[in-house]
Amino acid sequence: MEKIALCPGTYDPITEGHKDIISRCSKIFCKVMVAISRDTRKKSLYTTERRVDFAKRALKNLNNIEVITFEGLLVDLAKRVKATVIVKGLRAISDFEYEFQMAQINKKLNPEVETMFMVTNPKFAYLSSSAVKEVARFKGCIKGLVPEEIEKDIVESFNKNIFN
Repeated sequence: MEKIALCPGTYDPITEGHKDIISRCSKIFCKVMVAISRDTRKKSLYTTERRVDFAKRALKNLNNIEVITFEGLLVDLAKRVKATVIVKGLRAISDFEYEFQMAQINKKLNPEVETMFMVTNPKFAYLSSSAVKEVARFKGCIKGLVPEEIEKDIVESFNKNIFN
């Protein structure tokens, strides 16, 4: 049976840390679905379409990756796409506390789906989409924080102040 993993998130925007986790997942699973949330408690800076475009461009060299969007419960998406594993990246203990709670809820909702935690590469432990947006907003250098394929787009979006 083909093992399919879900890597869910808002990816607003996708970072080098996200890319690292997804790339590592692509070596473990037959197929990795990068699931970009349309329905989030967070207010996204970029539209769903822009976040999908960024992710597709950043991950174009990984041939077993598919970028999709979703809203609603993650376990419902897992069932629809036949994923058996949800992969979550962890940067710090604070990430674990939240993700552990979500994993327990998902397990209750669908016992067939496992959650796997992947510890971030130490060079990305400080990195978040929020940090990228803050640096870009104040015209700081985001080189090495986001995939090279989208760096210029992010800088330009802040220079032109074009959002959603």
